[in-house]
Amino acid sequence: MKSKVFEVSVTGNYYSLQLPEEIVRPFLAKNLKRVKVRASFENNELFFHAAIQKRNGKYHMMFSKRYQKALGVFPNDYFELQLFKDDSKYGVEMPEEMSAVLSSDPEARQIFESFTSGKKRGLIYGIAQYKNRQTKIDKSLLICENLKKGIRDNRMLLKSF
Repeated sequence: MKSKVFEVSVTGNYYSLQLPEEIVRPFLAKNLKRVKVRASFENNELFFHAAIQKRNGKYHMMFSKRYQKALGVFPNDYFELQLFKDDSKYGVEMPEEMSAVLSSDPEARQIFESFTSGKKRGLIYGIAQYKNRQTKIDKSLLICENLKKGIRDNRMLLKSF
């Protein structure tokens, strides 16, 4: 499932995109609030995962400063967007390093899988922010150890004790 290509611009608080209702309606009709997004501007293209949110009767999705910079857009620039059904397990791509570490630790994986979807995504984003593979592995191992110690606060899971 995919939408047609449509134009948007960064509006409001500069971290949000207003989405046309006719674009999001088919996704919401199938209870698909999380989507994969393709954004393009000039010669740049960016793929990311996002949630369709309703505020004040209008539909929005977050579009962070990091995404704006990667795409090369500024507030009030118009660029193209296309929405796709998100087939990922967690609503975001899990770094392969984190997946490998969780696969090697069944106890930690079981605890991880017991979390809400949002909490899982938060941990995945926490690991994905690192660029270095070894850092991703080390932080994933740290999360696993902290999970087994009974720590459940996402901010504390990435700290050594």
